[in-house]
Amino acid sequence: MIRPYSSQDKEELLELLRLNTPQYFAEEEEADFIEYLNKHVESYFVVEVEGKIIGSGGINYFPDKTARISWDIIHPAYQGKGVGKELLQYRVDYIRRNASVEVIYVRTTQLVYKFYEKAGFTLEKTEKDFWAEGFDLYQMKMVL
Repeated sequence: MIRPYSSQDKEELLELLRLNTPQYFAEEEEADFIEYLNKHVESYFVVEVEGKIIGSGGINYFPDKTARISWDIIHPAYQGKGVGKELLQYRVDYIRRNASVEVIYVRTTQLVYKFYEKAGFTLEKTEKDFWAEGFDLYQMKMVL
């Protein structure tokens, strides 16, 4: 089940992030995620199975007719099982209902950019050690 994020989900989401650190996130990104949850959530969703959060991801909107997919996190036990794909497609469909959005961006790393490429995003630029040492920026876009 995919549902909107509630502030009561915060601790469970932090644990989800920790389960993916250091494989997919640098330790110092936890503070950024906390700030995001506290101040920058616009549309954020969680995936639940039997009352347990196994994934999450958000959307942020910008005045230049763009949206950004943000903070995708999937429980390691559920990676490669279609959860991330379902959550991403849910958000792309959600964004498509907003007629003012023309382009969707995602800023990810070299570790998972192929996932977004398979979903139809194209690589726009890269920047070494952007997120933290060893975590490069891969900025990708999808034109709607």
